[in-house]
Parts: sequence; structure tokens; C-alpha cells
Amino acid sequence: MGNVVKVIGVGMVKFAKPGAHEPYEIMAGKAVKAALADAGISYCDIQQAFAGYVFGDSACGQAALYRVGMSGIPIVNVNNNCSSGSSALMLARQAVLSGAVECALSVGFEEMRPGALGPVWDDRTSPLMDLEDKLEALLPDVLPATNALRLFGAAAVAYIEKTGANPDIFAKVAVKTRKHALNNPYALFDKPLTVEEVMQSPVMFPPYLTRLECCPPSCGAAAAIVCSEEFAKRHGQARAVSILAQAMATDGVASSLNPIDLVGADMSRRAAQQVYEQAGIGPDDFKVVELHDCFTSNEVMTYEALGLCGEGEAESMINRGDNTYGGKYVVNPSGGLMSKGHPLGATGLAQCTELVSQLRGEAGQRQVDSSPRLALQHNLGLGGACVVTLYGRI
Repeated sequence: MGNVVKVIGVGMVKFAKPGAHEPYEIMAGKAVKAALADAGISYCDIQQAFAGYVFGDSACGQAALYRVGMSGIPIVNVNNNCSSGSSALMLARQAVLSGAVECALSVGFEEMRPGALGPVWDDRTSPLMDLEDKLEALLPDVLPATNALRLFGAAAVAYIEKTGANPDIFAKVAVKTRKHALNNPYALFDKPLTVEEVMQSPVMFPPYLTRLECCPPSCGAAAAIVCSEEFAKRHGQARAVSILAQAMATDGVASSLNPIDLVGADMSRRAAQQVYEQAGIGPDDFKVVELHDCFTSNEVMTYEALGLCGEGEAESMINRGDNTYGGKYVVNPSGGLMSKGHPLGATGLAQCTELVSQLRGEAGQRQVDSSPRLALQHNLGLGGACVVTLYGRI
């Protein structure tokens, strides 16, 4: 924990459905200005910037940040699928750790189209082609669907077959997450759900994944400012939150051994273990978690990958309420991707914003307890990259 980088400012806009959103550069500009105001510094104090997004032409980061200021700083555009925002945060942290800069900005944004995610560039090799080929090798009779739905849907089937869990756990997670979102003014959805409503919604990938167990396309932006301890001291940053450890993992040989690891469980496991080793802590040492619930089944599988429970024990964890207020952990107090929304490039930085607010004790009705000490973030992108980050007040 000798090399600590501070988060001194966070900001985001309320996520919106496609067609009900502002242009990406406007959303990003608002998020950055909110982060600057939160930090109490000016754009001129930023020495490097990293912009995460998936759907957009090259140099969208410049187009967004030029509307905040044109100070001539390096601006790097980052595309790591759904983990683009946390990848931008990781690069900003590394720039500070290296001593190259004292203060760096990460911003993530996305304008998405309605409907399930599918390939945009159909005239070249898809980065998910290898995953789909490996899935078909494992499950020759896998049902057809758009790539993300097919991959995560097959993993959901594999998980139920492996553990014998009741498939209603996926619906219970959706209900829990929506309940959390009701207290988040930045969340996209604000109506409670019941298990029956979730399970009776249209089936997207049979037999288990329904529409209300799949996150919707959404649009939005979020930003975070990181700096050295010295910069934070000079600027009187009493509300700063530390990034204590961080790791990114990509696919390894083990990732293709089964449908569950194929969608990120193996990456998540390895990234989390690196973070725990860096910080000298374990899953019993923190209470609040923001994790990548693009499908409720992925939230369930990620409980085990992060070590929040043992292998095959997610059903018991859910039924005990150990994933919500009053239990061992509060998972996705923001409402998660399922209910807060999932603008791909913004997601990792929206997770950061939530956890910084929790550690400051500024989360309002979502506050996990009066003074949480540590918080864990998990952000996953197929193709693939998983970023796990540990935050703390030290």
C-alpha cells in the first residue's frame, strides 16, 4: 500500500434510454465538470486525460474534452469493451504512479442504440468470434442469439446444471438490484419488481434468462480525477479516497474450459486475487461491492469468482440476504448495470463514483453504513478484460 493514488473528484449524469439522451460530448462534458467541481480544482490542473468509450469514431475523447477546455494536454482514447471506463481509470492511476503526472482525468461515455448488442463492423473479424467458436466447441447444440446474450445465456444454463441451484436466484438478484436503484437519483429505472414479474417477462435466452434479467442499452457519462498524495495535500483534499490496489486480467487458457469461465469468471478470479494480494486483504475485509451485472446470472457467478462465497454457494448467499442491506455484503447499492443502466464506456467510472460516495459517507439513502473502510469494484469486458479495484479511506 506504499504507492497510493487518491480519487479527489467524481461526477456523472443520470443515465437515459437511447433516444432520450444528449449527445455524448455534452454528457461527458457535464460529468467532467461535475468531477472538477467535486474536487475543487480547474481543468488547467489536469495533466493527462483518458477517455473510455466503445461506440464512436476515433478521437471522441478530444471532441468531448475540448468542450471543457483546450489546454493541450495528452488525451488518450480507450476501447476495452464494457470495461473501457475502468481501463481509463487504470491508465490514469498508472500515469500518476509512474510520476509522469500529478493529476489525471478519466472519463467514460456512451451513446447506444436500442436493442441487444451485436456486431457493428460486419466486414471484418469480430473480437468475440473466438469466444463464440469456443462456446460451440463446448456446446455444439447451443441456441442461436446475439453474441453477448448467447455467451452469457449459455453460462447461465451451465451454472444451474453445475450447481443444481433454483433458477429463481437470477430473478431474486434482479429484485434486489431494482430495490437498491430506487434510492439512486442517477439510476435509469425507478419502479420496484417482484420475482414473479421478472420470471414471467419475455424469455430472451431459454430457459432461464428473461428480459428483466438482462441489462438494457443506455446512454450516459461519468468521470473521476486521480492524483498523487502530495497533490491532494497541497489542494486540501480532505474527502479524498485512496485506490489501494488494482489489477487487470485478460483471457488465459483456463478461460475456455467451460461456459462460465468463458464469460469472465476466470479473469475475475485472477484479477481479484491479485488485488487481495497487493492490499494484503481478503473478501471478509470489505462490505460494499459494485460488480458487473450485465445479466443477473453474471452477478451470481461473480459472487463466487470474487470469493464473496464459496463455489456453488451463491444460492445460499442470496437466500440469506448476504448481498443486500443487513447482510454480509451490499452488492451494487447503486442499482448496478441492471437498474442504473449500462452505457458501456461510462459503467466503470459510474461504479467508481458510487464507491467513492459510499466511502465518503455521502451516499444518502443508499449509504451502506456510517463509515465503510474498504470497497471493491469489478468491471468486465468480453473479448476480454476484467478490472478489479480496491478503494479505501486511509
